[in-house]
Amino acid sequence: MSRHPSRPDFLTRFGRDRDGVSAIEFALIAPVIIFLYLGLAEFSQGFMAQKRVAHAASMVADLTARRDSLTQADIGDIMAIGELIMRPYPTDTLTQRVASVTRVSATQLRIDWQVGDATELEEATLAIPDGIIADGETVIISEAGYKYDSPVNYVLEGLTDLSHRTYLRPREIDLIPCTDC
Repeated sequence: MSRHPSRPDFLTRFGRDRDGVSAIEFALIAPVIIFLYLGLAEFSQGFMAQKRVAHAASMVADLTARRDSLTQADIGDIMAIGELIMRPYPTDTLTQRVASVTRVSATQLRIDWQVGDATELEEATLAIPDGIIADGETVIISEAGYKYDSPVNYVLEGLTDLSHRTYLRPREIDLIPCTDC
């Protein structure tokens, strides 16, 4: 006759048994670790996209400020470099604009020319931070905007608007003319 384990003996053995504890701990912790990893990876990709937008705006402003004169074709070539900087991110949502702005007085700015696929700057709403240019001086303003779509969408759901504006003074001459802008 076989003897069935009594209930208290079975529960006592079950309580002392340590087989599989590591597997259960891993099963409880793994989802949290995976979520943190995906969140950090997604945040890092978004941060890198923002850095590339800022670099594109800075590079376009720098290359424009180095010129003696420009045409729309020249500016198109310069903006193509901004698109190259954004790689490996898709550039279909990248918008860029570059403009030359002169401070006429402490309260008045004049847009000399502007080129780009973003909404046009308006003199009435344009603001340049204090100390960048004095009356009669010119500044090159470069803007880049990007709608970042995260491939994971855990932390950054949907499209995230990234943008950057760079101000640089012309290097060689006071006002860079754009002959066909």
